[in-house]
Amino acid sequence: MSTVAARIDQAVGRARWQSLWLMPVAGAALALALPPLGVLPAVLVPAVLFLALLDARNWRRGFAAAWLFAFGFHLAGHYWVGIAFFADAERFGALAVPGVLGLVAVLAVLTALPLALVAGVRWRSRLAASLAFAALWCVGELVRGRWGVQFPWNPLSIALAAHDAPLQLVALIGTTGASFALAWLAALAGLAWRETGGARLTPALLALMLVGGGTGYGYWRLGADLPLAATGQPPVVRIVQGNIAQHHKWDPELRQRWFERHLELSLTPDPDAASAAVPDVVVWPESSVPYSLEEHARVRELVGSVVRPGGHVVLGSDFYDPESDPPVLHNSVYTVAADGEILARYDKVDLVPFGEYLPFRVLFGRLGLEALAVGSVDFTAGADRTTIAADGLLPFSPLVCFEAAFAGHATDGTGRAEWLVNVTNDAWFGISSGPYQHAAMARMRSVETGLPLVRAANTGISLVTDAKGRTQALLPLGAMGTLDVTLPRALATPPPATHLPWGAAIILLLGALSALGAELLARRRNFFAADT
Repeated sequence: MSTVAARIDQAVGRARWQSLWLMPVAGAALALALPPLGVLPAVLVPAVLFLALLDARNWRRGFAAAWLFAFGFHLAGHYWVGIAFFADAERFGALAVPGVLGLVAVLAVLTALPLALVAGVRWRSRLAASLAFAALWCVGELVRGRWGVQFPWNPLSIALAAHDAPLQLVALIGTTGASFALAWLAALAGLAWRETGGARLTPALLALMLVGGGTGYGYWRLGADLPLAATGQPPVVRIVQGNIAQHHKWDPELRQRWFERHLELSLTPDPDAASAAVPDVVVWPESSVPYSLEEHARVRELVGSVVRPGGHVVLGSDFYDPESDPPVLHNSVYTVAADGEILARYDKVDLVPFGEYLPFRVLFGRLGLEALAVGSVDFTAGADRTTIAADGLLPFSPLVCFEAAFAGHATDGTGRAEWLVNVTNDAWFGISSGPYQHAAMARMRSVETGLPLVRAANTGISLVTDAKGRTQALLPLGAMGTLDVTLPRALATPPPATHLPWGAAIILLLGALSALGAELLARRRNFFAADT
């Protein structure tokens, strides 16, 4: 009999391990919720992982399930990173596949390690387990975004960007809070499906409350007449999208042509604009000026000539100081006056690992690796976020490229900024889902801060949103042209999420305490039931 039991147990063990291989398929299915597809019901897919963690017999099996699920999700969500390697295919093309797989493997580890704890506890309360699952999912997002590899891309809450109403939840509880709500919703859906009889009633009701409450708040906020900041006459902003392919962008023989293209487009009104008003501000994308603005006065004069007297040009260009030791290279945003004077410069703070700097250069440099964007010289991070203000220019917070992906860090926190300016060059990633995801996260920063967003992207997606993240004008991916928009006003009172110091930590602490309370209550009930 013991032999039969052992064989049954062995067969069940094999079946469980075979079911693990369904995890990467489920993880890839979760990527359907990401832009540009935005299939919102796909956010329920993590229910598959939650149930697998409940069934796992120990944390090691739970880690395996979570890692495979996360690997499928990150691979389907970040495949486009490999396209960047082919901007210089001769040097980096062979690294595309191992580079993507390595990144995805690391992201999967950072996602799976916290979630494995769900499998390490013998839960008396599955409701407590669902709360712990949601909290630990968010821990993984924070670890990989800030304390891990500095890659906060694709939080679960990005799925809300597919629709304006659900996206407003970010204004109430922040990006991490919205991810917590979605992860808990998925876990509750799993419990409602798994349980039988009256036991499924509680998770089903809680799930309906989450959906109804979040959606209801979103529609209320969109329709509410929230007070706007009193800023006087809003400026007319012209966004320039040059649509220059990455493999041509830094060709020395072509850089004058690209510079002239931006000058010409700056003088070209948006054909779809309601009126052909002269812009007060012209915004060019990241690294749109291939010359040193500090050294070439003629370049500054040409830039300033595209706006009326008193107007401003906001653009991306590199700052390089070869005289410093070591040499300093910044990815910067400049504000240039109509007379060519440089009024302000912001240096990018959050740099792209392996793109703008080579981590552990002493080690990787000996292996012959170089950063994709700069080769043997790393970019230098700027000091901190800042608000740029100049005479006649509404104060704004500049964000360079993927700085728009960092939740809770879109401004310097002083409350002075009245709009966001995101300059970027997504040509690295071609026609893929990457630029759509990037634009969605920039919109999340608009909702999170209650500030309008102006986004200038080299190849798209360039857009303008109002203070609730609703797109007012857009230039699609792969187009060349301009957008002319009267800048929407900021909200007079920032959203609640901006008032929460350590908002992410508060959300996770509340989730953990709720899970602990539900578990202790269940164990107390079981204790007294056994005693009687």
